[in-house]
Amino acid sequence: MDIPFTKLEKWKQVIDSIDQEMIPIDVVKKVVFKLEDGKQKTINLSTLRKQGLDIEDIEVVVNKNMTAITDSGIVKLDFVVDVNAVADRIEPLTKGYLEKL
Repeated sequence: MDIPFTKLEKWKQVIDSIDQEMIPIDVVKKVVFKLEDGKQKTINLSTLRKQGLDIEDIEVVVNKNMTAITDSGIVKLDFVVDVNAVADRIEPLTKGYLEKL
């Protein structure tokens, strides 16, 4: 097992080790749809956030795109996770738990 050296590497290792079935949309950078014909469709959620869309609006955009490309045959769906956002969200919680030990 590799020993992480930076905060980012440490959290990336934690995230990569988790079997993710549900991912909070506010920590997702991109959603990548891989299609049967070998093409892919990417929705950049970071860009949508910068444009001022809130979480509910982003979910609508993702769902509409998913519905629109369903005929193309989605083979795989990948979520590109923002490691810094996950670390910022989880680190205070873990720190609080560890302080109580």
